[in-house]
Amino acid sequence: MEVKKLIASWIAAANAYDKDQYLRFYLPDAILDDPSVGRKFAGHKGIGNYFDSYFIGYNTQTALVDVVIADETHVHVEVAFTGDFPEGNIGGTFDITFKEGKIAFARADLIH
Repeated sequence: MEVKKLIASWIAAANAYDKDQYLRFYLPDAILDDPSVGRKFAGHKGIGNYFDSYFIGYNTQTALVDVVIADETHVHVEVAFTGDFPEGNIGGTFDITFKEGKIAFARADLIH
Protein backbone atom coordinates (compact mmCIF):
# COMPACT_ATOMS: atom_id res chain seq x y z
CA MET A 1 0.00 0.00 0.00
CA GLU A 2 1.46 3.32 -1.06
CA VAL A 3 0.03 5.55 1.68
CA LYS A 4 0.75 8.98 0.19
CA LYS A 5 -0.83 8.00 -3.13
CA LEU A 6 -3.86 6.55 -1.32
CA ILE A 7 -4.31 9.75 0.72
CA ALA A 8 -4.04 11.91 -2.43
CA SER A 9 -6.68 9.76 -4.18
CA TRP A 10 -8.96 9.90 -1.12
CA ILE A 11 -8.75 13.70 -1.07
CA ALA A 12 -9.32 13.86 -4.85
CA ALA A 13 -12.53 11.82 -4.45
CA ALA A 14 -13.68 14.20 -1.70
CA ASN A 15 -12.92 17.26 -3.82
CA ALA A 16 -14.86 15.74 -6.74
CA TYR A 17 -17.84 15.17 -4.38
CA ASP A 18 -17.82 11.53 -5.51
CA LYS A 19 -19.38 9.90 -2.46
CA ASP A 20 -19.27 6.36 -3.85
CA GLN A 21 -15.55 6.64 -4.63
CA TYR A 22 -14.89 8.36 -1.28
CA LEU A 23 -16.58 5.53 0.63
CA ARG A 24 -14.52 2.90 -1.20
CA PHE A 25 -11.52 4.07 0.84
CA TYR A 26 -13.26 2.93 4.06
CA LEU A 27 -13.96 -0.53 5.40
CA PRO A 28 -17.73 -1.19 5.61
CA ASP A 29 -17.58 -1.01 9.44
CA ALA A 30 -15.14 1.92 9.67
CA ILE A 31 -15.58 4.65 12.27
CA LEU A 32 -15.00 8.34 11.64
CA ASP A 33 -14.74 10.32 14.89
CA ASP A 34 -14.97 14.10 14.50
CA PRO A 35 -14.86 15.90 17.86
CA SER A 36 -15.18 19.25 16.07
CA VAL A 37 -18.79 18.33 15.25
CA GLY A 38 -19.25 16.27 18.41
CA ARG A 39 -20.10 12.97 16.72
CA LYS A 40 -18.83 9.60 15.62
CA PHE A 41 -20.01 8.25 12.27
CA ALA A 42 -20.23 4.47 11.84
CA GLY A 43 -20.01 2.46 8.65
CA HIS A 44 -20.58 3.58 5.09
CA LYS A 45 -24.04 4.95 5.94
CA GLY A 46 -22.79 7.16 8.77
CA ILE A 47 -19.64 8.28 6.95
CA GLY A 48 -21.77 8.97 3.86
CA ASN A 49 -24.00 11.23 5.97
CA TYR A 50 -20.89 13.01 7.27
CA PHE A 51 -19.65 13.48 3.69
CA ASP A 52 -23.04 14.81 2.54
CA SER A 53 -23.27 17.28 5.43
CA TYR A 54 -19.73 18.57 5.81
CA PHE A 55 -18.19 18.18 2.36
CA ILE A 56 -21.00 18.42 -0.20
CA GLY A 57 -23.20 20.62 2.02
CA TYR A 58 -20.48 23.21 2.57
CA ASN A 59 -18.82 22.92 -0.86
CA THR A 60 -15.67 21.93 1.01
CA GLN A 61 -12.42 21.61 -0.88
CA THR A 62 -9.45 19.99 0.80
CA ALA A 63 -5.78 20.73 0.13
CA LEU A 64 -3.15 18.31 1.36
CA VAL A 65 -0.56 20.03 3.58
CA ASP A 66 1.44 17.12 5.02
CA VAL A 67 1.43 13.36 5.54
CA VAL A 68 3.36 11.82 8.43
CA ILE A 69 3.57 8.04 8.32
CA ALA A 70 3.94 6.64 11.84
CA ASP A 71 4.04 2.99 10.76
CA GLU A 72 2.42 0.62 8.27
CA THR A 73 -1.08 1.16 9.63
CA HIS A 74 -1.09 4.68 11.13
CA VAL A 75 -0.80 8.03 9.40
CA HIS A 76 -1.32 11.67 10.40
CA VAL A 77 -2.64 13.92 7.64
CA GLU A 78 -2.70 17.71 7.80
CA VAL A 79 -5.03 19.53 5.41
CA ALA A 80 -6.47 22.96 4.66
CA PHE A 81 -10.22 23.24 4.12
CA THR A 82 -12.01 25.97 2.16
CA GLY A 83 -15.75 26.19 1.66
CA ASP A 84 -19.06 27.82 2.48
CA PHE A 85 -18.68 27.48 6.26
CA PRO A 86 -18.32 30.41 8.69
CA GLU A 87 -14.49 30.38 8.79
CA GLY A 88 -14.19 30.07 5.01
CA ASN A 89 -10.68 28.63 5.39
CA ILE A 90 -9.43 26.48 8.24
CA GLY A 91 -6.83 23.80 8.89
CA GLY A 92 -7.63 20.26 9.82
CA THR A 93 -6.11 16.92 10.65
CA PHE A 94 -6.95 13.28 10.17
CA ASP A 95 -5.36 10.52 12.24
CA ILE A 96 -6.01 7.39 10.24
CA THR A 97 -5.68 3.69 11.01
CA PHE A 98 -5.61 1.32 8.04
CA LYS A 99 -6.63 -2.32 7.95
CA GLU A 100 -6.54 -4.45 4.81
CA GLY A 101 -5.51 -1.41 2.76
CA LYS A 102 -8.59 0.62 3.73
CA ILE A 103 -9.46 3.14 6.43
CA ALA A 104 -10.68 1.35 9.55
CA PHE A 105 -10.70 4.41 11.83
CA ALA A 106 -10.25 8.12 11.25
CA ARG A 107 -10.21 10.90 13.80
CA ALA A 108 -10.91 14.22 12.12
CA ASP A 109 -10.36 17.55 13.82
CA LEU A 110 -10.07 21.21 13.00
CA ILE A 111 -7.01 23.28 13.76
CA HIS A 112 -8.13 26.42 15.59
